[in-house]
This record gives sequence, structure tokens and C-alpha cells, in this order.
Amino acid sequence: MFSRGNGVAERRWLIVGLGNPGPEYAGNRHNVGFMVLDELASRVGGRFKAHRSRAEIVEGRLAGTPVVLVKPLSFMNLSGGPVKALADFFKVAPDSVIVVHDELDIPYGALRTKAGGGDNGHNGLKSITKTLGTRDYLRIRFGIGRPPGRMDPATFVLRDFATVERKDLPFLVDRTADMAESLLTAGVEATQNKFHAADLNPAKPPR
Repeated sequence: MFSRGNGVAERRWLIVGLGNPGPEYAGNRHNVGFMVLDELASRVGGRFKAHRSRAEIVEGRLAGTPVVLVKPLSFMNLSGGPVKALADFFKVAPDSVIVVHDELDIPYGALRTKAGGGDNGHNGLKSITKTLGTRDYLRIRFGIGRPPGRMDPATFVLRDFATVERKDLPFLVDRTADMAESLLTAGVEATQNKFHAADLNPAKPPR
């Protein structure tokens, strides 16, 4: 919880973007979580700074709500360590953790959110679930689609977005950040109703 200085405690949220550290990974599909967190940091008006938890963080307010924005620097399959350390440090319960990640089983241009569930083979989620000891945290799933032909999914996620995808990427990152704000202010069900109504096609943004 977060004290407002008047004896009233506010709920603090941890918003985690998943990715791999280093410039060689920056444009990868697997790093879309980092891209969204950069947009959220700009909305908060803060800059990422190193934290002893092996992560970069920004503290501030998003949509009037106290948040800690997190980019783990431990590589994808060890993301849970920094997330658990920060959740303990800031006293944030798992149901106040939002994880933004890429999702192979959702078409590119579509966003989905849910509370809890499996990891669907995503190593970042697998690590977070293990270290938090629960699946009961919120997820924002950024659809990247399935790899073409017989390409290994592990190869696909570590490739940069295609040229045609990069055209719409800023719009989609912005809408994902909107989705995070909606989770803070309106909750899961209302956010699902708003953002699941239509795939996020720039020609037909959801109302």
C-alpha cells in the first residue's frame, strides 16, 4: 500500500513489461513488453533507473494511481526473480501485478487481458508464476501471431517485427498502454468489454 500522507492508504500497482535486456533485442517481438513500458514511463513523466532487484524501474502515478513500472534485466526466463523482489520491496500483492507480454496464439494487432491462467509456454510468465507462487496476477497479452511455415517459435519471437508490422506498431503500443490505464481505473471486466470488442486495427479502433 501507499500512504497519501493523510492516513489514507492507496493501492500501489506493479506494472511489468517482459523482454530481454540489450540493444540487440530491442526491436524483437519478444520485447514488446519493454516497448509498452517505455510508453507508460513517458505518460508518468519518469525515466527508468537501475534498482538492486536486477530491474529498471520508474515510480510515479498513472491515471492518478501509484505505480511502479518495471523492466526486468535478468533475461526472459528469469523474469520472476526481479518481479518477486520488487513485489516484496514495495509490498505489492500478486493481484496488483500487471504483466505485459507478447502472445503467439493471438493475431498481430489484437490485445487481450485476463486475471490468472496458465503460461501457454511463455518462459517469462512461467518464471513469474513460480516465484510469486501463484497464477493470480493480471496479464496484458499483445498478439504477435504464429510464425510462418515451419519456423521455430523460439526463433520467431527473437526476430524484429516485420516492416509491415512496424507501420502499425506505435499505434498498438499506445493502445496497450491505454489498456494498462484502464485496468487501473476500471478493472478487468470493463477493460475486456472495451478492448476485446474488436481487434486493434488502426482503421477501426475500439470505441
